[in-house]
Amino acid sequence: MSSIIFGPIASRRFGKSLGIDLSPGRKQCNFDCVYCELDPAKPMERYEEALPPQEILEAVRRGLDEFPDIDVLTVTANGEPTLYPHLDEVVAGLEAIPDRPRLLILSNASTIDRPEIRQTLRRFDTVKLSLDCATPRCFKRIDRPASSIELEAIKEGMLRFREEFSGALILEILVVEGINDKASEIEALNDYLLKLRPDRIDLGTIDRPPAYRVAPVPYERLRELSLLFDPSLSVHIASRRDIARITPSGYTDEEILTTLAKRPLTPEDVSILFDPESQKRLQTLLEKGEIKILENNGVKFYVPA
Repeated sequence: MSSIIFGPIASRRFGKSLGIDLSPGRKQCNFDCVYCELDPAKPMERYEEALPPQEILEAVRRGLDEFPDIDVLTVTANGEPTLYPHLDEVVAGLEAIPDRPRLLILSNASTIDRPEIRQTLRRFDTVKLSLDCATPRCFKRIDRPASSIELEAIKEGMLRFREEFSGALILEILVVEGINDKASEIEALNDYLLKLRPDRIDLGTIDRPPAYRVAPVPYERLRELSLLFDPSLSVHIASRRDIARITPSGYTDEEILTTLAKRPLTPEDVSILFDPESQKRLQTLLEKGEIKILENNGVKFYVPA
């Protein structure tokens, strides 16, 4: 399968997801988040390389032919998907797929202040935006944005999008030990989220190998922080224990390697996603040295060697 498409993967929140990577060749992002699964890279304002929309749509059609039981098509990128210059054309093509799965996009919200981006995002069934901090200093420490990006513009853009969007708006907060795990930062987020009123708030922490030397907070701390939010807000603690029981799929060697390159998987992920033959293929790849096991904060991951 083309590296544009990866998975299926077990999403903790959305079911069985087939990923669409709008930047499969390299990281292209206007953030350089400390917790990113990708290697550190200088933030960029726009894509320097962009695949033709038809190449992406053809890869999606092939992926759906191979995996017809997908719950959701997840638009993402090695970086920020809303920087892809042909996003609206790709979304139109996805909308035209007969009996298509739900459409989801994962965005860092950096471009949400632009009216044309909000117009495109309104075409999705679900939009998941990130907001790790509501204070400028914290925002710059965690997300390390391009110099032109201002937190207040993001917050204002989110409020406008909330008024315009009829689908499900989900807000994700990723907690990093020693940065945004303070009560004062949660209080600032709470004050803003009472205005935004997203449909759900996913409160999580680092669970995959990060770009920088930062650490997650334990589940018990996430629970403590969740209680600091106003009870009228729908706060969900994103934990590995919440992965849905999903029908396993068959993966070729190439698909295993592509999926691990996009998103490292734990043994638990593999037991949920891979059928018995695919698990044997993964073990063979491990024995051949094409993949390896990496331990991060007490959790083991399969990654390409």
